[in-house]
Amino acid sequence: MIRALTPGIGLAVSAALVLGASLCLQLPRLPPWWLMALALPIALLAWVWQRGLGRLAGALVFGVALCGLHAAHALSVQLPATMERGDFAISGQVVELPVHEPQRTAFVFRVDSGAAVPAALRGRLLRLSWYDDRREGPDSRRALLSAGSRWAFTVRLRAPRGLRNPGWFDSEKRAMASRLSAVGYVRAGEPVERIAAGSGVDAWRDVVAERIDSAVPSDASRFVRALAIGDTRGLGDLDWEALRATGLTHLVAISGFHVGMVAGFFALLATGAWWCLPWLGRALPRPQAAALVALAGGAVYAAVAGWELPTVRTVLMIAVVVVARLARRNLRVADALAYAAAAVVLVDPMAVSSAGFWLSFAGVAWLVWCLPDARGRSKLGALVAAQWVATIGLLPLTAVLFGQASLAGPLANLVAIPWWSLVVVPLALVGTGLEALHAGAGDWAWRAAGRAFDLSWPLFDRLAASELSLWWLPEPHWLALPLAMLAAFWMLLPHGVPGKGLAMLLWLPLLWPDRQLPRHGEAELAVLDVGQGLAVLVRTARHAVLYDTGPAVPQAYDAGERVVVPALQALGVRRLDAIVVSHGDADHAGGFGAVQRRFAAPVVFTPQWDRVPGASPCLVGGGWEMDGVRFRFLHPDLHFPAFRNPSSCVLRVETAHGAALLPGDIDAVVERLLVRREPEAFAADIVVAAHHGSRTSSDPALVRASGARVVVMSAGHGSRFGHPHEAVVTRWREAGAAVGTTAGGGATRLRLQAGGPAVVQQRTHRWRLWDAVQQADARAARTGAAARAGLSYSPD
Repeated sequence: MIRALTPGIGLAVSAALVLGASLCLQLPRLPPWWLMALALPIALLAWVWQRGLGRLAGALVFGVALCGLHAAHALSVQLPATMERGDFAISGQVVELPVHEPQRTAFVFRVDSGAAVPAALRGRLLRLSWYDDRREGPDSRRALLSAGSRWAFTVRLRAPRGLRNPGWFDSEKRAMASRLSAVGYVRAGEPVERIAAGSGVDAWRDVVAERIDSAVPSDASRFVRALAIGDTRGLGDLDWEALRATGLTHLVAISGFHVGMVAGFFALLATGAWWCLPWLGRALPRPQAAALVALAGGAVYAAVAGWELPTVRTVLMIAVVVVARLARRNLRVADALAYAAAAVVLVDPMAVSSAGFWLSFAGVAWLVWCLPDARGRSKLGALVAAQWVATIGLLPLTAVLFGQASLAGPLANLVAIPWWSLVVVPLALVGTGLEALHAGAGDWAWRAAGRAFDLSWPLFDRLAASELSLWWLPEPHWLALPLAMLAAFWMLLPHGVPGKGLAMLLWLPLLWPDRQLPRHGEAELAVLDVGQGLAVLVRTARHAVLYDTGPAVPQAYDAGERVVVPALQALGVRRLDAIVVSHGDADHAGGFGAVQRRFAAPVVFTPQWDRVPGASPCLVGGGWEMDGVRFRFLHPDLHFPAFRNPSSCVLRVETAHGAALLPGDIDAVVERLLVRREPEAFAADIVVAAHHGSRTSSDPALVRASGARVVVMSAGHGSRFGHPHEAVVTRWREAGAAVGTTAGGGATRLRLQAGGPAVVQQRTHRWRLWDAVQQADARAARTGAAARAGLSYSPD
């Protein structure tokens, strides 16, 4: 039964509950669990029995405590330190849809709770990969991996840990919100057994995806799959780039509109049945029956779509309306939205950590507030008004959550919303419904949806290719969001409200934030956290140079696309003046294609033996000057042989306040040779250690010659090569340098400025309660294991 709350208090309480959960996730560390457990019932009593501010305070504290307990549990189920990188024989079921790639299959696995499974893994959720053996070739067994199937195999596991760089994506936060216990891979050399074939809703979705692929002959099949059953596995990076550039991602992912359409269809069916069979009204009145059938239909479709957050929000809103109908109460859309938000937080308070939560509820809230009554408007006028409200209202959230704004989005949505929503999506849904009734019955509808989609996609593809389609924004100050939200509120007030032009000024901190560029004669180095590889951005007052582009695995992971490009955009890099690829190994040059596709640097330097189209050789003595900062190559010379690592481009960055050295992967032999030839050239305040801190590099002669104050080692956590080597770390520290790794501190920004180098690490600059290094230290303290795999800075 809906409580008899006034709409104002209802809306305010829901906002307080959401705010409490959000504030909890901003804490650097969680309070003790017993304190949160004690606060929970006290806050609930205040929420229920108090009025006014007391009720709001109770809801706020309840949200903090509830979210904190969920977060504490999610972090407690992560793999213990004593089991890190261990091999375990497990059995269980594949959940969600597996992603099959040419050389691997990625999937989510729910472990059984049987006694044969290690206690720390029973019932836990794992994210696994199954790779082909390089020597044996493709493994035909992984092609049988399907949603809902049950397997038994041996896996190697580690606790969830991601890369930390400037930008919006945080895999460690997503792992906590998903209650993920570990990540790892299947040991293909060990026994593998499929216990049972796929079953359940996800298995049916997998079958439907295959049916759509066979029924729709064009490339549009991947989009029809996304629209029909929420299966976005077929969409590649270029597809997502085009959708982001045109602001159409909300239409491709299964949204609340899809669920509402299905629920409305079932409500019409129920209404028709009650009209045809009047005696049904004696058991249940027609309005209540239509509401219940709509809820059931929407819930079933939300399950088919994988229970994505927008679908859950819509189902909860429908449920609130159904309860109101059953109680014979009138309910405003705003109240239904507020109750749905409260229900989401009560069921899963960590849902507030997702971008989908804020965009989903905020989008509807803006429309409800700004467009309460569409009477008197033409359909085109209502569509244009709704698009204006959505664009202005959601721009602050989109910019903060994703670091981008689609300039082509309003135009693209004016075409896509009516065409896709009224033609493409209904046809896709009809196909799915017919397929549920009889296999193959929906093929014609899917083909029609594919043809309708193909008619519109070339327009959006051309819009996405425009240089003005997408505006990438640097990470702003935290005050930029509330100021921009105030500006949006002001601009969306009714006509006649004065000062709307002044509201534009409030957008400036968000749309043109301070990029914190170096002054003339200064330089900043940003050593990005790319795992086992290297990518270093060097910025001067008005220019930017990228040294190496991160690792890549063909047809799998590309750090250039996933890490380097987003980090450069978050740092406000609008163009690259040059790219230096130290040598052709995949961990240094793998991301070059993705970076060059986005930034198109006019000058590329590589060793003369690495054949990169249009590249110039990085020969000793070559260099250039930018903004009072000199860049100079120290190696290789014209006659140095093609020795891969030893022939790396060695770059020296000289400023008025010191120098930095980027030696690539040269080894100790080359280091001694270069130091003997020109020892003064290797004096540097900052050194990015050669070859990720390998024991075959950082020769004592180079360490002495450099006199470095800060040394950074770019290496992956738990590197299988043993990088950085303990002896090398000790050697640099004994020479007086502060030593750190990207594995321990994340992306590291170092500035050569007056007064000495300034150092900021992404992880330690702002601790997050889900931070993997922080959690690893806590688990190590509890188990007595070694504390902290990476090293962090402790500069003087």
